[in-house]
Amino acid sequence: MRPARLMKVFITRRIPPEGIAALSRAADCEVEQWDSDEPIPDKELERGLAGAHGLLCLLSDRVDKRLLDATGHRVAVGVTHPTLSPVLQGCESRGSTGPQLCLRPGLSPVPLSLCSGGWTSWKPLWMCGYGLTQSTVGIIGLGRIGQAIARRLKPFGVQKFLYTGRQPRPEEAAEFQAEFVSVPQLAAQSDFIVVTCSLTPATRGLCNKDLFQKMKKTAVFVNISRGDVVNQDDLYQALASGQIAAAGLDVTTPEPLPTNHPLLTLKNCVILPHIGSATYRTRNTMSLLAANNLLAGLRGEPMPSELKL
Repeated sequence: MRPARLMKVFITRRIPPEGIAALSRAADCEVEQWDSDEPIPDKELERGLAGAHGLLCLLSDRVDKRLLDATGHRVAVGVTHPTLSPVLQGCESRGSTGPQLCLRPGLSPVPLSLCSGGWTSWKPLWMCGYGLTQSTVGIIGLGRIGQAIARRLKPFGVQKFLYTGRQPRPEEAAEFQAEFVSVPQLAAQSDFIVVTCSLTPATRGLCNKDLFQKMKKTAVFVNISRGDVVNQDDLYQALASGQIAAAGLDVTTPEPLPTNHPLLTLKNCVILPHIGSATYRTRNTMSLLAANNLLAGLRGEPMPSELKL
């Protein structure tokens, strides 16, 4: 019996154990991994891709058209990847010879005050914020993540959900009695705005000066989608001037933000290092899904989470 052809898979970083285990068990794969938690240098990435049939990369790895052209192979990408956006058009033009792409489908002022002696005694309005009870929550992008957010917020007594997007989604909105409105309406009526949309040419810079000027002065802005959906200069001005009350960001541009970035100087802006999925179970699930996508793509099978070009 003719032995199965070994397909080289290159992994650009250390990944959680379930994903690497799935790839290592595959009899038709030869796995090579950049053994570091830090980003792979460009030259090492080019070297690793030489002769590779599959690539599993992380969010911060830069995979551009030049690199894809250099491989000459079908490349399966197992993680949502913002730097691929500019090359998608080129991928489409390559038809069946182009790469397959897949998506994986889930600094606080309080500790600083405690460490610096800010907690002296109880004060009625110290560290007060705005509650969800009887509030209006606006969701930009009522997709899978937007729905999950609404599902978790509903028990806290949210009075009304608004949402916006490319088009109404009545079936998904019915669970929350959410109302489809325009972006300006959502901005003007919401007490909390949560951004969960994809980054596309239409959404790049969507949350800008115009949106912030329409928001309530007591409103809180939250972005868990992509940094480029927000004009960060406009957001800084809105927060610094008191135009809006506060912001919470799990994503920024760039990531990480430079330590001297103006947003980091604000007490009413909480920034997390893109850790919305930071549990051991979730990261292992992401790793395993990426590996299964990659294996399916290499074997010519339907990918569990393929991005249709």
